Amino acid sequence: MKVKKIIDIDETILTKLKLLSAFDDKSVKSIMEKAVKFYVEYKEKERLKALSEEEREDLGLLLLMQQSDREETVTRDEIMNALD
Repeated sequence: MKVKKIIDIDETILTKLKLLSAFDDKSVKSIMEKAVKFYVEYKEKERLKALSEEEREDLGLLLLMQQSDREETVTRDEIMNALD
């Protein structure tokens, strides 16, 4: 999903973005996207570190459950055999 926004950027920051853009041979837009992506990932990691062990386990289980195939079914016998 793409969201187009007009944002005000301080002239000093814009100048630095333009310099980075020239050095990296990339557009200012791609530099900004990369910076935002980096910041979001950093904040996610920071938040994960703040979770307790139990909360991390719960989150891991939730992520695994989201990846599972909901169309796949097992019989009651298969479940009981796996529990033995």
